[in-house]
Amino acid sequence: MNKQRHLAFTIVIFFFGLTVGRSSTTLSEKDETQKGDIKSEIKEYINHHLKDSHSFSITSYKNEQTGETVYIELPLPVILYDNGLRFFWSSDFKHGKKVVVSGEEYYKLEYHDSKIYKTDKEGTIEYDAEHHPLNEKPLDFSITKNIATILLVSILMLFLFISLAKSFKQNKGISKGMGRFFEPIILYIRDEIAIPNIGEKKYKNYMSFLLTVFFFIWFLNMLGLTPLGVNVTGNIAVTFSLALLTFIITNVTANKNYWGHIFWMPGVPVLIKIILAPIELLGVVIKPFSLLIRLYANMQAGHIVLMSLIGLIFVFQSWFGGSLSFGLAFFISIIEILVALLQAYIFTMLSALYFGFAVAEHDEEH
Repeated sequence: MNKQRHLAFTIVIFFFGLTVGRSSTTLSEKDETQKGDIKSEIKEYINHHLKDSHSFSITSYKNEQTGETVYIELPLPVILYDNGLRFFWSSDFKHGKKVVVSGEEYYKLEYHDSKIYKTDKEGTIEYDAEHHPLNEKPLDFSITKNIATILLVSILMLFLFISLAKSFKQNKGISKGMGRFFEPIILYIRDEIAIPNIGEKKYKNYMSFLLTVFFFIWFLNMLGLTPLGVNVTGNIAVTFSLALLTFIITNVTANKNYWGHIFWMPGVPVLIKIILAPIELLGVVIKPFSLLIRLYANMQAGHIVLMSLIGLIFVFQSWFGGSLSFGLAFFISIIEILVALLQAYIFTMLSALYFGFAVAEHDEEH
């Protein structure tokens, strides 16, 4: 895929709101064996999109006069701890082509795994038989693309809920502005998710978490459909953290009936209790695990399908095949807007269901 194809690829992705960050790497940055191999380049392109990175990359082009590649990106701060804190911008790496000197140490960004390694003046990186870098890594506390997006969403949510609360207070329970759009959603979460699954007595204890996790996932999913090229909810570490919170809240707030039905089920023969107890205990872990896998797999798959359909435009290289791929990608991108909301709803609904199991009261006599 030559430079012109790369630029066209970036424009198409931008149209769908799915720019992948490091989107227009030129052939000079790749192995010679991949020249002309469009399928391999598209696959690498998709793999880079799915990973976190140290900058919001938009595109790149070749300077005809100097012959250098010019990158258009939004750099992020790199924060390393290696015999002291070290600060510099991610743009100093030039997408892994330059070695950054900080103090007496040399650092290089490995392009394929987007991680920073200690190196020498020449930028040497040693690999094992499976092409995994062997160089030492400093402690990396950098503000990466995913972290920056999470911070952005957190600030947005603080502003949203504080403004909504103020408008309620000033207008005697009547929202105004953007609050008129978000108020029905909040009421829906309360009336259709929290109360039916948790109960009217204790649903208020969990409303703050349910509202936070719903809007957090929803906003992150929607940002994944923008030219920023983020894939936060497609990162299993993020979905694991969200599921872990649900797991902790469920088990910390659970009552004695919840634990009694797990370890020593009432009304069940003793032998059956011994058999069922390990199965029920395993279910305690499986429930949050299903949460993290469901969100991760759906968002990851959505990005892969869209990028693959767009890549087929350059594989077919014909009006019919290109138009068909373009139409399918457009259709899937519209569906992804619904999926972004649906995944936030499912995660919130299942979390509320688990909370309801934990605090449910049981009449042992019946």
